[in-house]
Amino acid sequence: MNKPEKPREACGIFGIHNHPEAARITYFGLYALQHRGQESAGIAAARDASIVWHKGMGLVPDVFTPEVMDQLEGTSAIGHVRYSTTGDSVLTNAQPFVATHRKKTYALAHNGNLVNAYKLKKEMEEDGSIFQTTMDSELVVHLFIKNLKHGFEQALKETVLRLKGAYSFVMLTGLGELIGMRDPHGFRPLCLGMLNGSYVLASETCALDLVQATFIRELDPGEIIIINDEGIRSFNPHEKTSSSFCIFEYIYFARPDSIFFGRDVYSVRKEHGRQLAREAPVDADMVMPFPDSGNYAALGYAEESGIPMEMAMIRNHYVGRTFIQPTQSMRDFGVRVKLNPIKRVLKGKEIIIIEDSIIRGTTIKTRVKALRELGVKKIHMRVSGPAHRFPCHYGIDFSTRGELIAARMEVEELTRHLGLDSLYYLSLDGLLEATRVDHPEANFCKACFDGRYPVPFDETVSKDCLS
Repeated sequence: MNKPEKPREACGIFGIHNHPEAARITYFGLYALQHRGQESAGIAAARDASIVWHKGMGLVPDVFTPEVMDQLEGTSAIGHVRYSTTGDSVLTNAQPFVATHRKKTYALAHNGNLVNAYKLKKEMEEDGSIFQTTMDSELVVHLFIKNLKHGFEQALKETVLRLKGAYSFVMLTGLGELIGMRDPHGFRPLCLGMLNGSYVLASETCALDLVQATFIRELDPGEIIIINDEGIRSFNPHEKTSSSFCIFEYIYFARPDSIFFGRDVYSVRKEHGRQLAREAPVDADMVMPFPDSGNYAALGYAEESGIPMEMAMIRNHYVGRTFIQPTQSMRDFGVRVKLNPIKRVLKGKEIIIIEDSIIRGTTIKTRVKALRELGVKKIHMRVSGPAHRFPCHYGIDFSTRGELIAARMEVEELTRHLGLDSLYYLSLDGLLEATRVDHPEANFCKACFDGRYPVPFDETVSKDCLS
């Protein structure tokens, strides 16, 4: 199967403590986080000192029917939506991962990727552990249970100190305790909110908004919080290190209505577009995005350049994840079914297409060809992030350089390959300047752009591990 043009992140996570409709609140939290994972979904709820759970392949409303939701009674719950990065896309790997040890049950949901998972798994298998999935979550639960002899809180500390890579976890115990954990570099987001006296954890603030929870704060890198009937307590077992929040959250992954570092993603993406217009101006009749990923940067580019913006490509929002596959004679159908141009607006015009990224280039090439056939006079492309030239080992699904077209072609060659009149990527300095507005001290992981990885990894095993 061909990989999609756009990158995919591992997942989104949600949790709530002490709410009479915990599972239903979690359902809506996952609904808000659906953009972070569309392959599988799961909810686990604490009830009667145990955990009931349901997982399935597909979108949240398909997995959780009213009949299923009626079975997920409990006052604390966690949930997960998933994309696979290194693990297989099968029900076995759907999360949360649930395990029982000495009559106590635990559930764990994970966003990210552990670069030492292969090494840890091999070590634990040699010590007698048996794994049923290819998920990082199962590995972490094994580590936690092995460390329970030191006590619950110490077990959490000992577990995270063994992990390397990117992770945000929500964990649930059968007694209803809710735990949130974030890696010491803060690669993946995790925030804390409050809903009518109940604490909520979520990957993004848009999930808090949907369930009408009040945002309290983001978890600090390396922080562990334990929420139970006695309240909330927080500690950080890690040595102080520089943070490395994934900058691609701002460019592509996060919903535009979410907030990181006190600034909404919508405004940041518009600023990316403004910076792009300053760096790479071009005369044209209109600015247009390929919806929906380029929409907000296109707004910024149009405002800064003074060139009008047109939504000249219309997206079909009712295309499912799977549909009847076209025959070879209809090989472009999969692209055309999602976007259709407004011919009268485009014919004979010089246009500037705004995109947030070019990963594999196959879809863009097909779309540019269709615009040429339509009679578009000139096509310029401006990308609101630098070129992806290096693989990500921290939870995004481009794990080899061979998948990245910018790693194989310089800009001039890529311009010709895509059929464009010009192509420009936002500079890394420009990206950082635009992203750090109002928050100059923020540090980011930008390894996919510059190859500087905050956490070392063994290339021979980092991609052959768990997800």
